[in-house]
Amino acid sequence: VQLQASGGGLVQAGGSLRLSCARSGRTGSRYSMGWFRQAPGKEREFVGVITWYGGTAYLADSVKGRFTLSRDNAKNTVYLQMNSLKPEDTAVYYCAANVRGIASSGRDYYANSQRYDYWGQGTQVTVSS
Repeated sequence: VQLQASGGGLVQAGGSLRLSCARSGRTGSRYSMGWFRQAPGKEREFVGVITWYGGTAYLADSVKGRFTLSRDNAKNTVYLQMNSLKPEDTAVYYCAANVRGIASSGRDYYANSQRYDYWGQGTQVTVSS
């Protein structure tokens, strides 16, 4: 499985970006797709996940109300729409795939980066003040 993240860039505070993560390789739809980010000098942190079952999405508290997740199973692509961006959103954003989650797996399960089986290369998001 290969994951290709794209859509990053430089944007002013208050602006928007949409990140995409395209999955190739093994087919099938039972992949829950997560997003993480890592700012310089900081640990990687959970941003959100959209699950394979029913498209249930969980977001980190820091981005709730500003970011949304969606997926297009026909294109094997997930999207992270980021609105009202803040300078503190500046980071490298990574998408990741989890194949082991079940219907009862909740946000805490997916917030753990070790639950993910495949990772993309990351895309830089820079928000200027």
